[in-house]
Amino acid sequence: MSRTFDDLVAEAAAVPVDGWDFSWLDGRADEQRPSWGYQRTMGERLARVTAALDVQTGGGEVLAGVPKLPPVMVATESWPPNVARATRLLHPLGAVVVADTDEPPLPFADEAFDLVTSRHPVTVRWREIARVLRPGGTYLAQHVGPASVFELVEYFLGPQPEEVRRGRHPDDARREASAAGLEVVDLRFESLRVEFRDVGAVVYFLRKVIWMVPGFTVEGYRDRLRELHARIEAEGPFVAHSTRYLIEARKPG
Repeated sequence: MSRTFDDLVAEAAAVPVDGWDFSWLDGRADEQRPSWGYQRTMGERLARVTAALDVQTGGGEVLAGVPKLPPVMVATESWPPNVARATRLLHPLGAVVVADTDEPPLPFADEAFDLVTSRHPVTVRWREIARVLRPGGTYLAQHVGPASVFELVEYFLGPQPEEVRRGRHPDDARREASAAGLEVVDLRFESLRVEFRDVGAVVYFLRKVIWMVPGFTVEGYRDRLRELHARIEAEGPFVAHSTRYLIEARKPG
């Protein structure tokens, strides 16, 4: 017997959404993963350097999952609940977590790191990344691409203007990295299938990824959520597509 709309929404509205662990969605939503395997690639690079920085680490879950950290490992994060979570997770592994506002400058000396990494940064401070990288050092990151999961965004907000849909385009990242003095040596883009199997999964996702539907609340969108519940019950999972790109940029030696 399927669960009621009210039960699904109440459960998803009550569950904590701190950190960057989406395991609550297991069995309720699926997202196809990029072919390059970012965490594995990141781990391979971290094993070969002596000093690294992970920018906007979230709750530290991705960094904590790599097999070996370098002798000097620093992570930054701006949201206080995530700073606390990342500290608990990463300190026992030998990584230092620095609370940072995500505004320039990065609180580190020039040429401090061999490698800078980031998974899904909200903003990218290209000139600061170039500044803290040593000559020959690398920025390796997985970014969210343009119009990611916009089927869901536009379900709630209506059609978005082209300039909004085009935001976070990889061509812009290439241009901005080059302007900061970095050479882009790898840039790969993929569109990936996402399925939401119940309305609770949608509520949890929008509570956690707060920039998708700014100001989202269950009460504010209850009618649209109820319609979405009926649609999923009748037609099956709500399908959207996330966009991701892997970018590697090197500082000239």
